[in-house]
Amino acid sequence: MTSPIITVVGSFAVGLTLRTPVMPIFGQTLIGSDFDMGPGGKGSNQAVATSRLGASSSLVGIIGDDKLAEIATDLYAAEGVDTTYLLKTTQRPTGVGFIILNPQGENFIILDMGANNLMDAAYVDTAEAQIAKSDIVMAVLEIPVAAAIRGMELGKKHGALTILNPAPAAELPPSVFPYIDYLTPNESELRILLGLPPDDPTPTRTLATQLRGLGVKNVIVTMGAEGVLVLTDTLDQFVPAFQVDVVDTTGAGDAFNSGLAVALGEGQPLVEAVRFGAACGALACTRLGVIPSLAHRAAVEQLLA
Repeated sequence: MTSPIITVVGSFAVGLTLRTPVMPIFGQTLIGSDFDMGPGGKGSNQAVATSRLGASSSLVGIIGDDKLAEIATDLYAAEGVDTTYLLKTTQRPTGVGFIILNPQGENFIILDMGANNLMDAAYVDTAEAQIAKSDIVMAVLEIPVAAAIRGMELGKKHGALTILNPAPAAELPPSVFPYIDYLTPNESELRILLGLPPDDPTPTRTLATQLRGLGVKNVIVTMGAEGVLVLTDTLDQFVPAFQVDVVDTTGAGDAFNSGLAVALGEGQPLVEAVRFGAACGALACTRLGVIPSLAHRAAVEQLLA
């Protein structure tokens, strides 16, 4: 099987994680445990995850010229991620994220994306040669929307399949939707994309249908432990989640998107690709921390079997 070439237009940030017995309220000081500092950022996670699953992966991104940036470059050297289009800058520091986990594996995250915010469409244009030879182009919204959109536009220009993971969610200009082959929100992100509160009670399938009406070819909504909703011109199908013991859900969305991308890049049919992605997402919930939880190919195939 030929390894797909996957280019991720995305983010890097160092994640600082603490476990806490309960979520704090303002003004409260808690004693936490299990501090961990390591590489994160949705684009970076997806580049690493796709590489572990067998793809030839490249990250288009911007990091600071500081100590935290070394965490990124060391990671990519170890994981085989191409960094030709990873820029170091002195203008802003490397991005950071603070992650608080409760015993149920639920989390809240606060981000300062730092150097990631310098990425614009012009910088993405510098990576056009890499995008031109890609089978899949992925983007996330931890970078400015204009940069993510440009990644989708260049992907379509050169015949790649495009996947936009709209996280963290932001309203997008309708003009971008025709350039997105696969849009992969979770349930709250789906609502925000439509200008609704993240807890709007309208059924998810109804909202996904509305999103398709804006020009998105394929809407794939991740619904946590419930599974994945797939809506296309020819499919209206629910793919159930794999049942695992949940430790930490932080990297599940990145793992899902990566599995989906690799499977599509290998030519798997969409439902099978979604199931492959769901297996990756499930495995990511079984370990603490994002990078340690991103599965290698053998573990995914074992779960699928």
